[in-house]
Amino acid sequence: MNARFNLFENEIGAKFAKRFAGAGLVVQQSPLPRSTQELVALRASQINGCGWCVDMHTKEAAAAGETAVRLNLVAVWRESTVFTEAERAALALAEEGTRLADACQGVSDETWAQVRKHYDDDQIAALVALVALINAANRLAVIAHQQGGSYEPGMFAAAFD
Repeated sequence: MNARFNLFENEIGAKFAKRFAGAGLVVQQSPLPRSTQELVALRASQINGCGWCVDMHTKEAAAAGETAVRLNLVAVWRESTVFTEAERAALALAEEGTRLADACQGVSDETWAQVRKHYDDDQIAALVALVALINAANRLAVIAHQQGGSYEPGMFAAAFD
């Protein structure tokens, strides 16, 4: 499978990517822990089958100090012991917010209650925005067939400053 289209080499795509990255910067600079941000982005990307985003968020998390054990267990977080209660709440929100079409209820009241228990309003705003953004990013990359494997940590930082 080869990439169908390079959004970054197209004028409209590049403008969109810059603004999209600006929205992501709001989340990155929020009080939501960076490790939680990467775990949530990784889990949604796994669900959506986005190789580019799985590659990116695995490498960014590792570069930020995340352990290989935790990264390897994100896909099976319910069956592991390495995530905190707060991280579990965030991962549940990521899954339910990603799988909207799979559940008539969307995000369950139980999951929302767990998120409210562990995060303040600013962190929740960042978490909800992150789930929306990563799902949009997954769709962009999957539609264009962006493949994983070539991402280097921090490679977009200078381009979108």
